[in-house]
Amino acid sequence: MFDLVYPSTPAPLYPRPSIDRPGYRPKSRGEMLPLMEPSGLVYGQASRAWCHSGSRVLHPVVHLHIIDQEGRVYLQKRSKIKALLPGFWDTAVGGHITYGEYAQETLFREAAEELGLQAFNPVFLGTYVYETERDREFVFIFAMLGHPQLSPDNAEVSEGKWWTVPELEAAFGKGLITPNFESEFPRIKQQLLAML
Repeated sequence: MFDLVYPSTPAPLYPRPSIDRPGYRPKSRGEMLPLMEPSGLVYGQASRAWCHSGSRVLHPVVHLHIIDQEGRVYLQKRSKIKALLPGFWDTAVGGHITYGEYAQETLFREAAEELGLQAFNPVFLGTYVYETERDREFVFIFAMLGHPQLSPDNAEVSEGKWWTVPELEAAFGKGLITPNFESEFPRIKQQLLAML
């Protein structure tokens, strides 16, 4: 499986000094994310806030898709207190890789935090770069087959629901499902169905 490659010493903090701010010294505040090249090479670290401030630096995230034996896909509904897309249906599990972590470490941490999911066997489906006007995320995509007992964390997730593929596709473009999921699902649909 493809993964991140960290430098042997801690990577420099970003943003770096510039002509506009020659004496600027970034501080490590809150959750720090790795900044990466598409090859997986980590060259820096920055706060989550700066990564989502319009800097458009490439930083890694994980997604876990859960499909059951009947071909239904589990989605979480994002909590109303989420800063981004509150109340939208989204990938079963998703989260940022923290500086120093690797993709599978983050996957298991996020699955436990968001859904109380502890023991599962993820299948690596691939990677891609997801871009918006403000962000660039390097997405590690995983999937699992099964119908686990899930306990959504109410701070992160307001509810969960199993969707058939036709139900999902009928909801696309109606402002119910995150744009990220709507763009990602067609690229992995056949891989998910092949797991049945």
